[in-house]
Amino acid sequence: MTNMKKSLVEAFNIERKPNKVHYVSDYEIFPDKKLLDELRTKIVENLIDKEIPEDKLLNQFINDEIDKTIEGYDLSNLERSHLYNLIDNEINGYGPLTELLEDKNITEIMVNSPKEIYIEIDGQIIKDESVSFINDEHIIRTIERMIGPMGRTIDATNPMVDSRLKDGSRINAVIPPLSTKGPVITIRKFRSEMTSADDMIRIGSMTPYMATFLEAAVKGKCNIIVCGGTGSGKTTLLNILSSFIPDNERIITIEDAAELKLEKEHVISLETRVTNYDNEGEITIRDLVINALRMRPDRIIVGEVRGKEAFDMLQAMNTGHEGSLTTLHANGPKDALNRLETMVLMSGMDIPIKAIREYIASAIDLVVNIDRMSDGKRKITSIAELENFHEGELELREIFAFKQNGLTKNGEVDGEYFLYNDKVPKVYNKIATKGITDIDFMFNKKN
Repeated sequence: MTNMKKSLVEAFNIERKPNKVHYVSDYEIFPDKKLLDELRTKIVENLIDKEIPEDKLLNQFINDEIDKTIEGYDLSNLERSHLYNLIDNEINGYGPLTELLEDKNITEIMVNSPKEIYIEIDGQIIKDESVSFINDEHIIRTIERMIGPMGRTIDATNPMVDSRLKDGSRINAVIPPLSTKGPVITIRKFRSEMTSADDMIRIGSMTPYMATFLEAAVKGKCNIIVCGGTGSGKTTLLNILSSFIPDNERIITIEDAAELKLEKEHVISLETRVTNYDNEGEITIRDLVINALRMRPDRIIVGEVRGKEAFDMLQAMNTGHEGSLTTLHANGPKDALNRLETMVLMSGMDIPIKAIREYIASAIDLVVNIDRMSDGKRKITSIAELENFHEGELELREIFAFKQNGLTKNGEVDGEYFLYNDKVPKVYNKIATKGITDIDFMFNKKN
């Protein structure tokens, strides 16, 4: 048998052994953080191109390298354990970001440069002084580790990537020449604890009435757009709405980077593909929407519409594929409809504005807006229906709304929810025809 060797880079995917030392994240307990950073840098740089004998345990090899590097230094057992875990994270995790990704309190991670790492906790962005990269090359290696399993690449010819991690967290990375400052990473973590309407009710993101109404709307096959700004919680809400779909229906999901986590039996998940080195092979959201129509879907869920695919999505909604769901970036329900118009125009179809608006009016039933408030909390601020198409304009009518009164002494948003039940919404009849009576009491209807 030949003595096969592998480099540390090739060893990155080796399943780690179960004897990992407990990680200590608080740098303040160490008398010389600078020394530990210098030792980490030296070990990582020594290991990157070094070959590891096939018959040697990876953990043993790392320990040997650490021992050689720290020889002559007076390190405590705690400091050595900390140093070991930093190196272990480089090999078996995502380097300096490993512990941040494991921290459930952190919802977003932003790497602006090797020494500039920001995190979001409870809606507040703070600079994390406890972690850092060695240099730009270290950041790029970490990006490659993250996107590699998803079949994505990043280099000078493809300097921007949007992908996901195994846990569903979304990663966006940009490197030079697009980023003049150096490689940049933005990670929006998947929040596994926010999986149901009850979770949103518990934190005040919606009321029980709103949850009951939205569940009835989904089961009643209303076509729904979820809109909001960046980081407002659109995908989380889309996940929760999808959970209301009956188990016997066939669902096709379409995304750039698969984030939806549908706990359903009959789900087909489709993901776009970027071009290869020859600038060929791209599969877009629009391609997937068109193909999904041939797959006998009961529901089509598009993670986010942002371009030409909007026309195909509306076409699906207008041709018997009721109950479709999607999200888009917008500052409110009216803005969402305006953006939808613009995206349909991008499709290249020579259609008058009036005809586009009529098409939207016949396709969309509800627009649900979710906002991240000034205190960092997410709230559904509006559930509106397309009521009329009058004099060439689309008209919305709010069914539920959150009205902000101001801020408390603690800086928290103060406000109240309203249910406008003075007029029975149009979607009530659509829901009722499906035999769903759960919302009768809201609009003075008897079961």
